[in-house]
Amino acid sequence: MKNSIIILFMALLLFCGCGNDHKKEGSDTIILVLGAYTVPKEAYEKEIIPAFKEYWLKKTGQIVKFEESYIASGAQSRAISAGFEADIAALSLEKDVERLREEGLITHDWKNRKYGGYVTRSVVVIAFREGNPKKIADWIDLAENDIEVLYPNPKTSGGAMWDINAIYGAGLKMSEVDTGKPDKEYAYNLLKNIQKNVKVMDKSGRASVTTFENGIGDALVTYENEILLRIKEGRDIDFVIPEATLLIENPIAVIDKNVDKHGSREAAEAFVEFVLSADSQRAFARYGFRPVDDTVAVEFTEQYPVPKYLFDINLLGGWDKVHTEIYGTKGIWTTIMEELSHE
Repeated sequence: MKNSIIILFMALLLFCGCGNDHKKEGSDTIILVLGAYTVPKEAYEKEIIPAFKEYWLKKTGQIVKFEESYIASGAQSRAISAGFEADIAALSLEKDVERLREEGLITHDWKNRKYGGYVTRSVVVIAFREGNPKKIADWIDLAENDIEVLYPNPKTSGGAMWDINAIYGAGLKMSEVDTGKPDKEYAYNLLKNIQKNVKVMDKSGRASVTTFENGIGDALVTYENEILLRIKEGRDIDFVIPEATLLIENPIAVIDKNVDKHGSREAAEAFVEFVLSADSQRAFARYGFRPVDDTVAVEFTEQYPVPKYLFDINLLGGWDKVHTEIYGTKGIWTTIMEELSHE
């Protein structure tokens, strides 16, 4: 209840500061409000948004100003639902966009777009301390008794769901490789034994990385792009891509109710098309994201190797099934947390 009140309060603050001073299209200036999850912040701020401003000015003669909000994906989705008037939602999970569609804020088929409505890709990786003192090479190593693991809380973070799904899915995948069929019990125990070692569960993937950088934990489960961003900034963080890991796909969508209210649809639609362009996909790749544009992806094959047993969310039955069977009231992760609380 307390968390819901905090999220609603944040949304109301954002609502008061954003989305209420839009100038109609055709005037000299228009405002676009971007509600995003935390991880792609640098790519948007340093390359994508400045490039779009220049593009839009040349195309229309109109100045576009951005108001940006970056918080954990689930929290951002709930904030938009509660009244934060974002024109565009760039979130971590399909389900966070689907919430907005189910509540009538998105009225078009947001998946009926190039690349299925996704704007970036990544994979789930394991970061570890310099020199790899714990000899971490794969998921099973995170289940050892002397390992302290970090990943965020799936109640607030889309990144956490990707992380947990990756671990459970890897258990299914590797047991299938070993025995010829996926072993749900093996996957369950792998996730439980790793969760037992989780020391801190932050609210977002970005906060989890910061906690790791502050010296807490032996291993961090996170997006590949979070680590590559740190390396780009000159920081030394070692990591491994597990043989079996999950392909992350991050959605983007125009919020119909808000753009119609603000008169910003043309610019908002153009922005979504712009981030899917080859130039924007290259910009995302420079900040650690795997392009959704396969032609651009070929240009970055050396930077982004494909794991041997890479799988996507369909291995787990898709997001609707995942939310019920893993995070539902009787779901796998929910049950694991209850069991651990009594041990």
